[in-house]
Amino acid sequence: MSPDEPIPVHRRSIALVGLMGVGKSTVGRRLARRLGLPFADGDIEIEAAAAMTVSDIFAQLGEAEFRAGEARVLKRLLHAPRMVLATGGGAVLNPETRAELKARAVTVWMRADLETVAARVQRRDTRPLLRGRDPLEALRAMAEARYPLYATADLTVDVASGAHADAVEGIVRALEAYWAGAEA
Repeated sequence: MSPDEPIPVHRRSIALVGLMGVGKSTVGRRLARRLGLPFADGDIEIEAAAAMTVSDIFAQLGEAEFRAGEARVLKRLLHAPRMVLATGGGAVLNPETRAELKARAVTVWMRADLETVAARVQRRDTRPLLRGRDPLEALRAMAEARYPLYATADLTVDVASGAHADAVEGIVRALEAYWAGAEA
């Protein structure tokens, strides 16, 4: 297969998109185990490439530099062998990253209500975009900008406040239906 040929949907990576706190990393690990695929967490890969934490990148280099590094790392991951990939919540803001995701992955929007997400993200102080802000208000602003981009995902799975195992099962069912439709 040449680099310009479309990748059949059964051979594409699975990329989880959605707001911070919806469970992309935790669910992604479990989904990868369930599907027998490797797992990559975009934020962890960015930290490894930069030799800095996401918080330090934001603090020392700014969001624009973080997003540029994120785009480079995600492009590399999307050109690697098939995997489950947990993207950062803002990865879809970059048009080139969106195009790479569309061409090389089956994208799954993990959607949850903002109150649930706000309760989750308040548990940790590692979210640079929430520092010094009301989490629910910050998430509302992010949702306004990002939901139209998340909505272009191949699949949408509501993950609400249920167990991670329920989210994995919901994603597996959605993927199976999507793959079956692609064969038709």
